[in-house]
Amino acid sequence: MKNQKMRAEKDSLGEMLVPEDAYYGTETARAIQNYPISGLRFHPIFVWATAVIKKAAAEVNMNRGALNPKIAKAIIRASEEVMEGKFLDQFCVDVFQSGAGVSQHMNTNEVITNRALEILGYKKGDYSKVHSHDHVNMGQSTNDVVPAALRIAATKLLSDFYSAAEKLEKAFSGKAREFSKIVKAGRTHMQDAAPVTLGQEFSGYAASVRKGKERVEEVAKNLFELGIGGSAVGTGLNTTLEYRKNLVMNIAKITEFPFKSALNMFEVMQSTADFSGVSGALRTLALSLIQISNDLRLLSSGPKTGFAEITLPSRQPGSSIMPGKINPVMAEVTAITCFQVVGNDVAISLATQAGQLELNVMIPTVIHNLLQSIEILKNVMTLLAEFCVAGIQVDTGRCLQYAETSYGIAAALNPYIGYSKAAEIVKESVKTGKTLRELVLEKGLLSEEKLSQVLSPKELTEPKVK
Repeated sequence: MKNQKMRAEKDSLGEMLVPEDAYYGTETARAIQNYPISGLRFHPIFVWATAVIKKAAAEVNMNRGALNPKIAKAIIRASEEVMEGKFLDQFCVDVFQSGAGVSQHMNTNEVITNRALEILGYKKGDYSKVHSHDHVNMGQSTNDVVPAALRIAATKLLSDFYSAAEKLEKAFSGKAREFSKIVKAGRTHMQDAAPVTLGQEFSGYAASVRKGKERVEEVAKNLFELGIGGSAVGTGLNTTLEYRKNLVMNIAKITEFPFKSALNMFEVMQSTADFSGVSGALRTLALSLIQISNDLRLLSSGPKTGFAEITLPSRQPGSSIMPGKINPVMAEVTAITCFQVVGNDVAISLATQAGQLELNVMIPTVIHNLLQSIEILKNVMTLLAEFCVAGIQVDTGRCLQYAETSYGIAAALNPYIGYSKAAEIVKESVKTGKTLRELVLEKGLLSEEKLSQVLSPKELTEPKVK
């Protein structure tokens, strides 16, 4: 911006002008110049998680006598302020940035450094007093901080994700109970099939969400292993085993999650497979939600020319030209969101296989896509539960009409008149327009009493005990 006051700073490449009021420094400024690609920024939870590591490291370094207490306390306070969500506007490096997340990491180091300088009464940029590398980054490397921060961030975000999944599961389970006695036509291959209850259909949706959540929970346990303390390549250069142990314990204390040191520091630095595993489980849940949203759209289609067995809550007008039209918007946005999750998983998969030797430098792709997938899936499940599933109504009469006129009920006749005879009855029904019930009685194949028993809702939708 014109007339913006600037301050001059130096790094290993030379002098760089930085906005006078900026908390970031030269390395961030260079990254801003280098990567004006998308305008997207990493999820705030990743900024929080990186600040957690900075706070924890400063405390450990102070306690082991490696960091001046005055400087350490300023770094701790600055880190806590970042954790509280302050200075988010100062994290301005594009998500499409240099490999390994060096630029994002240095953005964090510089913001915390300059805020610590302020706390101590110095001017921003006076790195002779507090230094982003020597003090804020003491005992750390981008290569162990960034993957550890993603593990912390994903774990934190997943705690809310699980709650959203449980809410959606409960919403479907509630409707399953509410609709437990409503018999309707089943459909396979998009053709008439044996009847089911609407409650049985919805119980399947609830179980699908539950299993999807459980898959994520199981693979996410791997995220508790932190490679922090591994330094540049996993060997722990410029650190000690005691530092590593205390740092991980401190992170676990701050976050209240059961983080532990990785069994193999090299594996968690070389590989992003643990993140890919979580993404894969998110993708599977997304695929299930797409199928469910498609079902909801089909079951509510119409209202005059579709299935119209259920009615979804009206959330907004559906057309700019057709008055009174209402669209299944929450089911639609669920599918659209889930498409993005599936696409994100493809990007994460490509990044996971693209690492070389001691480091996977493609982790910025993993950070952005994984955290976005958790966030948007969490949000859309909450909205689907609140704005759609909770308010679903059913047209009981229409469901029963479809069930009674569906050729799928012919399967219930098999044990009594045989498959071949039942098939003939179906063909004649198609040709004459008479119902299966009418034809069976007309031909004297079963008594009216027996036929009513065979075609009763209980007989049609529940297995026999013996």
